[in-house]
Amino acid sequence: MKKKLIEVALPLDAINAASAREKSIRHGHPSTLHLWWARRPLATARAVLFASLVDDPSSHPEKFPTQEAQDAERQRLFRLIEKLVIWENSTDKELFAQAYEEIKKSTGGNPPPVFDPFAGGGTIPLEAQRLGLKAIAADLNPVAVMINKAMIEIPAKFAKQPPVNPEAKSLVDATYEGAQGLAADIAYYGKLLKQKAFEKIGHLYPKVKVPETGQEATVIAWIWARTVKCPNPACRCEMPLVHSFWLSKKKGKEVWLEPIVESGKVGFEIRHGKGDVPEGTVSRTGAKCACCGASVPFTYIREEGKAGRMGAQMMAVVAESSSGRLYLAANEEHIKTAEIDRPSDFPDAQLPHNPRDFKTPNYGLTTFADLFTNRQLTALTTFSDLISTIQEQVVADGGSKEYSEAVAVYLAFLVDKLADLCNSLNRWEPNAECPRQLFARQAIPMLWDYAEGNPFSKSSGSWLILLNNLMRSFESCSFDFYRRECGKVYQQNAATTHDLQEIVISTDPPYYDNIGYADLSDFFYIWLRRNLRDIYPDIFSTMLVPKKEELIATPYRFDGNKQAAKDFFENGMADVWKKIHSYTQEDFPVTIYYAFKQSDMDTDGVASSGWETMLNAIISAGFSITGTWPMRTEMASRAIAQGTNALASSIVLVCRKREATAATCTRKNFLRELKSELNTSLENLQKSNIAPVDMAQSAIGPGISVFSRYKAVLESDGSPMTVRSALKLINQALDDYFHGQGENIDAESRFAVDLYTQCGFNEIAFGEADVLARAKNVSMNRLQDMGIVKAAKGKVRLSDRDELPIPSPGDSLWLWTQVLVRELGANGIEGCAKLLMNYLSGGEGIKNFAYRLYQIADKKGWAQEGTGYNNLVISWQDIETRREELKNSGVETVTFDF
Repeated sequence: MKKKLIEVALPLDAINAASAREKSIRHGHPSTLHLWWARRPLATARAVLFASLVDDPSSHPEKFPTQEAQDAERQRLFRLIEKLVIWENSTDKELFAQAYEEIKKSTGGNPPPVFDPFAGGGTIPLEAQRLGLKAIAADLNPVAVMINKAMIEIPAKFAKQPPVNPEAKSLVDATYEGAQGLAADIAYYGKLLKQKAFEKIGHLYPKVKVPETGQEATVIAWIWARTVKCPNPACRCEMPLVHSFWLSKKKGKEVWLEPIVESGKVGFEIRHGKGDVPEGTVSRTGAKCACCGASVPFTYIREEGKAGRMGAQMMAVVAESSSGRLYLAANEEHIKTAEIDRPSDFPDAQLPHNPRDFKTPNYGLTTFADLFTNRQLTALTTFSDLISTIQEQVVADGGSKEYSEAVAVYLAFLVDKLADLCNSLNRWEPNAECPRQLFARQAIPMLWDYAEGNPFSKSSGSWLILLNNLMRSFESCSFDFYRRECGKVYQQNAATTHDLQEIVISTDPPYYDNIGYADLSDFFYIWLRRNLRDIYPDIFSTMLVPKKEELIATPYRFDGNKQAAKDFFENGMADVWKKIHSYTQEDFPVTIYYAFKQSDMDTDGVASSGWETMLNAIISAGFSITGTWPMRTEMASRAIAQGTNALASSIVLVCRKREATAATCTRKNFLRELKSELNTSLENLQKSNIAPVDMAQSAIGPGISVFSRYKAVLESDGSPMTVRSALKLINQALDDYFHGQGENIDAESRFAVDLYTQCGFNEIAFGEADVLARAKNVSMNRLQDMGIVKAAKGKVRLSDRDELPIPSPGDSLWLWTQVLVRELGANGIEGCAKLLMNYLSGGEGIKNFAYRLYQIADKKGWAQEGTGYNNLVISWQDIETRREELKNSGVETVTFDF
């Protein structure tokens, strides 16, 4: 059996750098075709697929007989991967032709198809197709199925076909590569649809007069606040619920709303400049009446909402002007224009009873239609109703019925994108001065003040902006570069029996209970079904997205029973991996993306239900894990990650069918192999600056690969060790590794770590601290002189970071690490680099010490503390690079006086 490159080595730093960068790319990325949650980066999937198919040089000793020859060939393949993962190279046909030839060399000239049974947002099938491979995608979720069809089926079906619209026909000698013809038609007919919609409902979106010139300006958005009646009997005003009164935070162009109370009613005036901006009337603890100042608990607001007594008040109008955004107070004309009835026909359904992800039902917004204003529902239904008219026009212009249906798919996607930015849960962003989409994270939260965008403007959330973004996604998608065979997409359960032969499996399965895809995608499904059910009756045969078979451990679907939810997920995954094992060929490894952060503590250690259930299914099906790679798949700027210790990486598990002759192993031998192999892996992970938040799940891979290579690991009583027990031993080995790193640190830091572990930055009795100091062979006087501790009135505590002095070159690791955490927060990479120029050695000790402190903070549940150490580690490479630049430029060592 030939080893593949992914089972031996990868240029991980280059892949992770490209993947992290890609997460910040919005314009032109295929993800702008349609929203899907938790997509994996294209660069990651591309590298994983290529390395899964290409032989490692060690598999060909006849060509590469020496270690040096194998290393040289490996480096050549690395250089190719490093080029492949760069975003700007995504459409480089020559580069991908070269990659395809490498794949052919390792596959006997006949590369196998790639099958993803959990296709989701389509990253893996798309990248398989980009590499010249036949892509087969499957998903139970109809929204995911349509996304995959729109990326790998439909464009390939109409590849190189010229557009049919009248404008394109007038162009002489125009040629169209890939999906350029289809894209040109979508652009033309998308604009035509907008024009027809404006003819019907344009009067609902009046312009405003610019006070200085008297000219008319197009409105970008109307700013609203939800209202409830004040519970104070002496007041009873309609109190606005406002999170923030800021309209613009741009420097020199600050604008905010000033609440004005007159005759028991609240109005709003526009204020400019750097004034005293009032705090919002809603906080984490409740609300405050703008009229009388009464405190109002959320329980009252919930009751009012559920009773149908929550209203809305227009606060401001935002318009486009030649000098930037124009902010005006709400006027009677615009208020009256917005007061329309609901349209007679619109898609609707009850929101899921999912208390974790759906918060609006708590306030009376219980259906999907409740998430839209009447004007928004009217706009969305109008755009939807016109899609069939556009289909007729495509046929009239010379397109086939099938082609008109293809155009309709992308126009239906535009309606979905409009719904995401055309609902009453879009917040106003005062920095960018535009509405923001509903799905900033994988949930539908409650929002108090919201921005109602104008779909006929030229700003964020408008039809034209969304159309332009969709068109850019065609530029970076590779539609059938090298094969004439279209990809295939199926709607089906992942446990479905296939007759697929000679295929490669690469997939990103559900992460236990992390994301409820079916519940969330109902928001889009109701619009897609309205617009596409006549074209795809089988896919849209159900009223809502199928949920009964969705593999997710969601307790609310089992009356809150967590064990029942876990059993459902584990049994379902076991069926899936048994099926996959039956049609996996032995020539190629299976690659599985997985990311789950959940710790379950019991009497004998820490494990993870998410990891346990997934690994149980994989190993029980007959797979062993032959390689693991932490891939940077998330971006730190996403809403769920800001100010938290959210995972930044997924672990790519590389699996092979376990050999029938696999032996058993004793617990003692397992522990010996685990310590040896895990310690080596952890050293390499630290050297590559893997985020501390990702270290625990990164350690699972190499640890479980030791466990899974055996038919069974036997406990001392002869019973087989469970996956859960193995995970606990892996976590214990991880703790031992980081604890062992503290054996060679200075005495002051050993004392600080023990005191930190015991009580954080809280006080303890002087006598207890003195006993601890003596045990570490350091005096309390020295610790005070160094600034590490503060002692007063018989109490001792670790000094807060803002109390610490700037460390000298030979000072303790504790001081250096804490001050660098402080400096990173205050002055970023530059400040840390200048400060680190005073450090005597390379700084690896500081970085490793930060890893250890993160592990302590994480176990204690000190999220904010952990974030500081996590950020220091992931910034370390940039800090050291900048430090070297400063050294080489002759910058003098910086000292600070406090």
